[in-house]
Amino acid sequence: MNIKEMPKKYDAKEQEENIAESWKKNQTFCFEKDNVDKPIYSIDSPPPTVSGKLHIGHAYGATIMDFIARYKRLKGYNVFLPIGTDDNGLPSQRLVEKIKKIKAKDMPKKEFIKICNEVINGPEGIREKYLDDFKKWGISVDWNINYSTIDKHSRKISQQHFIELYNIGRAYRKDAATMWCPLCQTAISQVELCDLEKEALFNDIVFKIEEEDLEEKFTISTTRPELLPACVAVFYHPTDVRYKKYQGKKATVPLFNFKVPILEDERADPDKGTGMVMCCTFGDQTDIEWQKLHNLPIKVAITDDGKLSSLAEEYQGMDVNKGRKEIITVLKEKGLLVNQTKIKHTVNVHEKCNTPIEFLQSKQWFIKYLDLKEEMLLWSKEFNWIPEFFRSRYNNWVNGLGWDWCVSRQISFGIPFPIWYCKSCGEPIFAKEKDLPVDPSVDKPPIDVCPNCQSKNIIPETDVINTWATSSLTPTIAKELIKGHDTYDLLKDTPMDLRIEGHDIISFWLFNTVFRSKIHNNQIPWKNAINTGWILDKKGKKMAKSVGNVIEPQEIVGKYSADIFRYFSATYKLGYYIHFNEKELINGKKTITKLYNATKFAYSHLEDYEPNKEDLETLSGIDAYMIHKLNNIITSTTKNNENYDFSKTLSEIDLFFWKEVCDNYLEIVKDRLYNPEKRGKEKRKQAQATLFVLFKDILKMYSVIVPFVTEYLYDFYFISYEKENTIHKTSYPTTYDVDTNENKIKQIIEIISFIRNYKASKNLSLKTEINKLEIETKEDITNIEKDLKACMQIKEIALVKLESPDYKTESFKIKINL
Repeated sequence: MNIKEMPKKYDAKEQEENIAESWKKNQTFCFEKDNVDKPIYSIDSPPPTVSGKLHIGHAYGATIMDFIARYKRLKGYNVFLPIGTDDNGLPSQRLVEKIKKIKAKDMPKKEFIKICNEVINGPEGIREKYLDDFKKWGISVDWNINYSTIDKHSRKISQQHFIELYNIGRAYRKDAATMWCPLCQTAISQVELCDLEKEALFNDIVFKIEEEDLEEKFTISTTRPELLPACVAVFYHPTDVRYKKYQGKKATVPLFNFKVPILEDERADPDKGTGMVMCCTFGDQTDIEWQKLHNLPIKVAITDDGKLSSLAEEYQGMDVNKGRKEIITVLKEKGLLVNQTKIKHTVNVHEKCNTPIEFLQSKQWFIKYLDLKEEMLLWSKEFNWIPEFFRSRYNNWVNGLGWDWCVSRQISFGIPFPIWYCKSCGEPIFAKEKDLPVDPSVDKPPIDVCPNCQSKNIIPETDVINTWATSSLTPTIAKELIKGHDTYDLLKDTPMDLRIEGHDIISFWLFNTVFRSKIHNNQIPWKNAINTGWILDKKGKKMAKSVGNVIEPQEIVGKYSADIFRYFSATYKLGYYIHFNEKELINGKKTITKLYNATKFAYSHLEDYEPNKEDLETLSGIDAYMIHKLNNIITSTTKNNENYDFSKTLSEIDLFFWKEVCDNYLEIVKDRLYNPEKRGKEKRKQAQATLFVLFKDILKMYSVIVPFVTEYLYDFYFISYEKENTIHKTSYPTTYDVDTNENKIKQIIEIISFIRNYKASKNLSLKTEINKLEIETKEDITNIEKDLKACMQIKEIALVKLESPDYKTESFKIKINL
């Protein structure tokens, strides 16, 4: 490009689109699959869940990840950065149902899966829109190494690893009480629970003891009278003297008139309610424990769609809330409800839909890991946490685990379990590894006869594998994409370098990935884990569509630009909550405009300059000082970047660029650049050499954060002097060998700053001429006297003894004579 062709203004929208397309077309960020001589830096990039639009959290996390990838390339690494999407499971199924206004349960499974694949993974599907957003944001992934968690590659790995878990005794199927979402009509795991505070009524209900030797009444307190049909026992604490006389007796359940045993158990709280509590199968975790310990019967009062079962008699078919109201009404009428108290309590809800969960008896597949809690706590010490304080969140999650991992889901769109069963004896029959991936509802079983009972009645498993059980294998899924290439052997047996994710999925993705990697590979999945904070609205509230405070990254990029959003993302420290402030976007816009204009100015004075290394050896005065200051910024930003502290990097580059370069240096050297005949060609050349180095390295340092404008500016000039056709394949700046009297130059810059402030205080233009500047100093200012005169419009500088200066420091005094 010709410098003279540079537009007056930078059109970010047009140029970002062109540059992003050229990066993709030229495969700028391709991983060199067969280059074993270059050090590899590998990133386990988070596959966003395809459940709508990519939100601001996705954009922020992906941008931070990209800062690291771009920096590492500039440092000479062969960066392995695949792109994936998590596009199966309940979130994707619900999205398709919403878009198409259909329900999976109302149509053949095969037909519904076909629709899901078209909507999500078709040529015009949602996945393509996700990938297009990543391209627009300048995320430098390798587009040739990509996966979807429902594609053939991922299905094979997921099924393969599930079979491995079964073979080593870590996967098992059990008919047990399971956490269940009545709305989504599927089993869920502990990690998918959220706590929601809700108002409720504590109901004191009358139970009767009607035996030959005793006729009495007592009350129990419950928020869930609709579970009365499933009551199997009543408990009190062994030390509660009020109820000791009831030991061994039976109580009659009100309305339903069947008898249940009255038992002792230390988990009954004497101070809660009346101290007497009913056990229903199942109201909560304690009910499950009581049922097992006391060998109580299992009575199912709630169906999988959240309705009351036939046990509820006249209330059968009512949803839970309606059934509760009806039962309370009848209890009141019959005098069996003696008191109600309004309370607020915490309810476990499904994080996908906020529906209160139930505990239903059903056959599910589990992954066994409760026996490893002590080892899990040690695993968290084997990799670095950024920030470190998030390690405690992992540890708290492990300490709070109360269930093995339920991984079976009763939905249509997901990876099938590679299993068939003998209908006669229940023997599981697993697919052969060579046949993976399989769909048992379509594919034939590997054998025709049950090896256990010789029955030929073989049926397929219809459940699917929870999507987190697949996405917890992303390091393996990504590495296996380059199998057969030379770098595969370097990657497959070593932890990846980095995982970056939102802190809210530590218990989902991070924990399960660590578990899977240690179990399958006996190693940690990565060496470093970065956890980002949430972006909140300006009032500090979490963004939610229901609140109407969502800010979509697509709108920000459309209104401003991708570089400006990236600049915004770099202003905040990792791991902390971010209060969205449009002011930071404005600051980003100003910086990019300033960078364009200042670089354009520098280029206009470099057209006749041919750089060589010897030029830097002749620098002195302000020129040498600027290279010295540049060295400091190169050293500090390198350190910051190695520590993933890009907010500090941006702050330091900004301060150097705006204050040292634009406010001071450019103003000081303008006279030399514009008037070589007066100041001398050699002085102009020294200024040119300094400009060349400054702007080359400033663009490189900024390119990590604002890659589009820096690429655009690089193409106009520096591309001719670097070996690479893109700034993003050059090298991160290293320091230069220069000598300078830093203290002396600092004095001159301080003098310039004072004169500017002085003129501003007198409402004078910066171009207002100063007749005489009197200075008292011990420093030799000969080398910079002419620059100072030209920069501040000074006719004469006199070195004198000053008794009443306008401004003074320990090193100098000055007086201005207009």
